[in-house]
Amino acid sequence: TTQGIVTAVERDISVRPIPVGIALLQNYPNPFNPSTVISYQLPAAGFVKLKIFDLLGRDVATLADGWIEAGLHTVSWNAPGFGSGVYFYQLQSGNSLLTRKLLLLR
Repeated sequence: TTQGIVTAVERDISVRPIPVGIALLQNYPNPFNPSTVISYQLPAAGFVKLKIFDLLGRDVATLADGWIEAGLHTVSWNAPGFGSGVYFYQLQSGNSLLTRKLLLLR
């Protein structure tokens, strides 16, 4: 302001709306080699587990395991030591359990 006169209005882009529901988004890129990005959103803070499983259901990686604040979150999975194939990533938070598949191509 200049002597009580508004000269500009700035938008605060650092504030993001809180998601309405829990969501597990499709990884990108998919198929991938050797890394991919997984995003998920939480409507409220809580304990979260984000894990990767192989086709036999074996837990092969843990990407998140702990208290996470509400909002949109992004994690990367770098898989240089893993073989080509279909894997599943699973988000568990509260009573919600969401699963998607991803494809690693060598």
